[in-house]
Amino acid sequence: MSMPAATLLMVEDDPEISRLVSDFMRREGFEIEVADTAAVMDAVLRRLRPDLIILDLMLPGEDGLSICRRLRQTDNVPILILSAKSDEIDRVVGLELGADDYLTKPFGPRELLARVRALLRRAQTGPQRAVSRRFAFDRFVLDVDARSIDVTGTALDASIQLTSAEFDLLACFVQRPRRVLSRDQILDWTRGRSADPFDRTVDMLISRLRRKLEAASPGSSLITTVRNGGYLFTATVRPVS
Repeated sequence: MSMPAATLLMVEDDPEISRLVSDFMRREGFEIEVADTAAVMDAVLRRLRPDLIILDLMLPGEDGLSICRRLRQTDNVPILILSAKSDEIDRVVGLELGADDYLTKPFGPRELLARVRALLRRAQTGPQRAVSRRFAFDRFVLDVDARSIDVTGTALDASIQLTSAEFDLLACFVQRPRRVLSRDQILDWTRGRSADPFDRTVDMLISRLRRKLEAASPGSSLITTVRNGGYLFTATVRPVS
């Protein structure tokens, strides 16, 4: 089974640039979230952990340099600054504050893609990230990196047994809570481009996963079907250390 697509977070207040980059990156197989201010970025970071952040410098409110400095105090997520500021001093300051790369506007989408992929490769071969991907919801704690899921709140905390496919499916939902996901999106994020667009196995996997979650937490109804839309993970998810 292929790995889930890398998740990018773009912090950019120009809607046209955000749309163009998002559309392009999605066509290249990435998942991408967009935030137009630092406050929106913080809200996104409370529910998911991106693999890379594309950060504009000139933002309303807290600017990109301040955001870069703040992120580096707690996280080592790769940061690519994308800015109209092209002076050497701007690039030096950005890199010294902790950015991993700096690309000036206007830019070619292919160059941005190449730089994103290079940073992701370096991150995969570099030191292990300080922040793990563990999430709590309902009575469960799911650790994406350790590929484990525990049930809490019982006299003796326990784990439930999921197949590899069921775990990938649950991780896909947990990292995208309260968002309707189509069958095609789920297939893309759990199986990549090898997925058959008419593959119905996702329906069977969801049925099995529902039964196991319901058995461990009766009445939770964590995955609902949205008519003509797809599936919705209804739980409130929070990152845990």
